[in-house]
Amino acid sequence: MNLVDCKAALKTLKSGLPVIFPTDTLPAIGCLPKFSNTIYEFKKRDRGKPLILMGSEHKQLIDYVHESAREDYENIASKYWPGALTMVIPVSKKQTTILTSNDFTLGLRVPNSYIAQSLIRETGPLLTSSANISGFKGSITVEGIALDFPSAKILGPYPLGKEKWKS
Repeated sequence: MNLVDCKAALKTLKSGLPVIFPTDTLPAIGCLPKFSNTIYEFKKRDRGKPLILMGSEHKQLIDYVHESAREDYENIASKYWPGALTMVIPVSKKQTTILTSNDFTLGLRVPNSYIAQSLIRETGPLLTSSANISGFKGSITVEGIALDFPSAKILGPYPLGKEKWKS
């Protein structure tokens, strides 16, 4: 099992590799936006399926929101985040280089997880997906995730034993 602390996770992300980390829902695999191809490779994910951009707070993601959607974004984000809501919004024309969809929209989320928020506060927004091999049910234990992704770094701490991995 490749458990790492936040410092090692940052180094891994900057090198272009993804890191697996807990969120308030399912464990996520994330990378810096310029390295989005790594998530597709690790997950064996169809490149036609978009990824979600996670932030540590809604203000960290505002530059990705098209001007026409900013007021609605602010209203919804301030009411429902942090939390399990993913907003799909039209993307800002300045941010189209990180798009993983074909329709100029982007899924945005701020997880209600101290560990996820702490990591993303240091890295900036991360492109993410659930930590599972595409087409298979994902594990929610660290042991199961380590079996699915033997070469991936996993951000700790984590629960002992076979407990579900949420923060």
